[in-house]
Amino acid sequence: MAITNNTRSEIMKVVIAPEPGGPEALQIIERDTPTPTGKELLVAVKAAGVNRPDIMQRMGGYPPPPGASDVLGLEIAGEVIAAGDNASRFSVGDRVFGLVASGGYAQYAVIDERNALLAPAGADWTTLGGIPETYFTVWTNMIQRGQLKEGEWVFIHGGSSGIGTTAIQIAKAHGARVAITAGSAEKCQKCLDLGADVAINYKEQEFVEALQKATDGHGFDLCLDMVGGDYVNRNLEAAAPGGRLVQIALQAGPEATINVWQIMAKKLWFTGSTLRARSVEEKAEIAVELERSLMPLWEKGECLPVIDSVYLFEQVVDAHRRMDAPHIGKVILSMEEGA
Repeated sequence: MAITNNTRSEIMKVVIAPEPGGPEALQIIERDTPTPTGKELLVAVKAAGVNRPDIMQRMGGYPPPPGASDVLGLEIAGEVIAAGDNASRFSVGDRVFGLVASGGYAQYAVIDERNALLAPAGADWTTLGGIPETYFTVWTNMIQRGQLKEGEWVFIHGGSSGIGTTAIQIAKAHGARVAITAGSAEKCQKCLDLGADVAINYKEQEFVEALQKATDGHGFDLCLDMVGGDYVNRNLEAAAPGGRLVQIALQAGPEATINVWQIMAKKLWFTGSTLRARSVEEKAEIAVELERSLMPLWEKGECLPVIDSVYLFEQVVDAHRRMDAPHIGKVILSMEEGA
């Protein structure tokens, strides 16, 4: 499966989910290798991150945006082996990583050069494959939309997830104070080790009360929530005056009954966003900010993703089973046999 030169096969292996279902619904099939056009790069994929949207797509709840392929995978790291006529940022042989709207679970993938970043020296493929989806997501929601400021309290639900472990590190790099929720003592400790100031085991503590106590009654200035459902109203209760709540996922469902008076009385700000369906241009703006703000840290080996486990491409079913089970950080697919 490993690709060690700048040549390409006309046929590649990819992962699709022809019918909705559990991990066993995934199939490895053969497809024609794509040809890059315009500003696209053709990348020999070395690693691809496994993310919650992939699970949702497999289960039939998150179809690819119009024009995107049915091949799973939203982030890749690999070697540039060809480029479209209008691509000029990278050269054949460059090590890159970045976002794709689909197609990451494959031997080869096309990526718009504006959504790719040059790999920092010394970073391994596994690490690079775990950066794009979570870092783009956290940056646009916590920094761009959430406007996190130094010294503020940021409250992160699911602190031990790929998103959560990323958010902790970016928040601390911005001088914020961090509180998280997680579902076990082990997960809470991992978050504290990453720099979180407060870790709340939501299975043992009511998080509104616990957060108020930990912040001396202040509550959060910014909340990054991937749960939704009945968490929404509780988040509003936990907010400080002028607090911002950013919704990034809906693991408990999209519907919630909320006390609008909380928003009015505290002058709260409630927003949210998705990433996958955004335009190449919008994602490119995030890439520019990541390169400017986080690349210096990545080059020093700091603020990098927490890797839970690595599976070979042929073990994609097992990788999805791992995502469905308790885990900490990112799950990665590797195209290299030595992984």
